Amino acid sequence: MKNLHFKDFFWNSDLTSTGGYDAIIQYLSDGRRTCKEVEEFMKARASIEERYAKDLLGLSKKVCGHNEMNTLKRSLDVFKLQTEHVSLSHLQLAQSMREEAKKLEDFREKQKEVRKKIEQQMDALHKQKSLQFKKTMDTKKTYEHKCRDKEEADQNVNRNTNTNNTKHIEKLYTKAQQAKQNAEEADRLYHQNVTTLGKIRDEWLKEHIKACEMFEKQAMERINFVRNTVWTHLNQMSQQCVTSDELYEEVRKSLEQCDVQEDLEHFVDLRRTGDKPPAAVVYENFYSSQRAPSGAPPARQPPPVIRRGPLPDPANSSRDTIYSTVQDTSYSVIQY
Repeated sequence: MKNLHFKDFFWNSDLTSTGGYDAIIQYLSDGRRTCKEVEEFMKARASIEERYAKDLLGLSKKVCGHNEMNTLKRSLDVFKLQTEHVSLSHLQLAQSMREEAKKLEDFREKQKEVRKKIEQQMDALHKQKSLQFKKTMDTKKTYEHKCRDKEEADQNVNRNTNTNNTKHIEKLYTKAQQAKQNAEEADRLYHQNVTTLGKIRDEWLKEHIKACEMFEKQAMERINFVRNTVWTHLNQMSQQCVTSDELYEEVRKSLEQCDVQEDLEHFVDLRRTGDKPPAAVVYENFYSSQRAPSGAPPARQPPPVIRRGPLPDPANSSRDTIYSTVQDTSYSVIQY
């Protein structure tokens, strides 16, 4: 592909026009804005990483498996420790991102200072060129006007050549001579201004080419610098993933050493309270224990079934109340 350069494609047919130059300046301004946006993006990402790291660090300090013991406790301790290390690595990542953002900021400011000097110089040349061009065009108009005056005076002299009025002829001749001098002076000024404008134009051409080359170099450096900055940023993120995985691998290794059976046996050995179960609880009848406190409790027997007689005759009833009694001493209201 053919290399295209700023100095070859940003000219204008109008000497006073700055359209090509302005297009380059706008391009550089957009590039500077891109640098600023990438810089702010990385600073914001660094702040996110920092907040995440601090939250993760606080989380690593929380109680996790405090009452656990043996191999699982060791694994949980490693889990918390490596979580803390992950948080610290994210803090380091945030710092690295800020450093990269600062490099981009310094680069942007450095280009700004260089470009500012060139722009000031070019603006002065543009102003000088425009003023000289206007001055040259004004002297050109004056020159053309004086030339027309001279021609008109010469024609008047020629038209009155055969006139016998000597004074009138002398007056016309004097006027023609004056018009000729004015035209010659206007021609001299016009030629002088054209020469001056040519010198200013030549200087502007050289400076415009130098500015285009410098601006093109800045654009190349900016694109390359932003590209490398983003590349470095991605490498940092990838490295963070690798670092986190290495730290998490330590937790996985610890979990591999976690033995379920060993932890159960450790708990048994540490907290064992006895190897014999308690005796069975037997029934003890309250009344039986009073009658034969030293003997075995009697077998449980239901109370004898006594069929009740017919209802008493109210006419023959007595006022004495008859209470029912329990004949069997082994009867218990709790039992039945």
